[in-house]
Amino acid sequence: MSTTASNQGILYVVATPIGNLGDMVPRAVETLQTVALIAAEDTRHSSRLLSHFAIKTPCIAYHDHSDDSRVDQLVAKMQAGESIALISDAGTPLVSDPGYRLVRSARQAGIQVVPIPGACAMIAALSAAGLPSDRFAFEGFLPAKQIARCTQLQSLAADSRTLIFYEAPHRILETLQDMVQVFGPEREVVIAREITKTFETIKGDSVAALVDWVAADSNQQRGEIVLLVHGAPKQENETLTPEQIHTMKVLLDELPVKQAASIGAKLTGLKKNFLYDWALQNSK
Repeated sequence: MSTTASNQGILYVVATPIGNLGDMVPRAVETLQTVALIAAEDTRHSSRLLSHFAIKTPCIAYHDHSDDSRVDQLVAKMQAGESIALISDAGTPLVSDPGYRLVRSARQAGIQVVPIPGACAMIAALSAAGLPSDRFAFEGFLPAKQIARCTQLQSLAADSRTLIFYEAPHRILETLQDMVQVFGPEREVVIAREITKTFETIKGDSVAALVDWVAADSNQQRGEIVLLVHGAPKQENETLTPEQIHTMKVLLDELPVKQAASIGAKLTGLKKNFLYDWALQNSK
């Protein structure tokens, strides 16, 4: 395996399959076979992958709970000329996975960091979702507690970009219900579940309809899940007059956002969805 001009090793950030082992790219196999050491999120989890491709390279655990001494140990090995491959349990390392501290420390030490591209659940989901992909924001996992989750969703409610989340199966229904309350029942959402696996499912609908669909089928509350949310409609061509702003503020002082937008639409003649998004931005 190559070393840098200063005889330091290289840190390879290697993507691995997210379910289908056929998605492993040849360059990743070659890299994992020839580096001195593999830093894996979970060495036991990765053993199946490594065994399948006859990769006998020694492994060492590196994950979110690894202390600074483990980072220092790996950096020291690369400084001594050993190349290391960083892998996560599945997909591309650092995309909602550990590895940031190691990559940052390696770069600060002048060690070359080389990405080996491959599978990534959020990009695979986005490519098949049929939502706008020119601008998008990856938000990782939402908070487990409802109040914190709703607060984060509220901060994103007026964002016009496609929003991408990972979600745990046991929280998927609660998260969709919170999205109904924060984004409104008609916001388009796509669920991409078990991508590349036997029971791969990709379904888009209004978030309210998806709540009913998931609640009615417990199978949709299993496996690895990506949620993609259509961005809020852009508002640059529609503005409120001072009188309309006053009307909406009075309504928001007394009513929930959804009801204020509905009544505001009748009083001002503006679209309810526009007023709903305006209210979300101005009721914080």
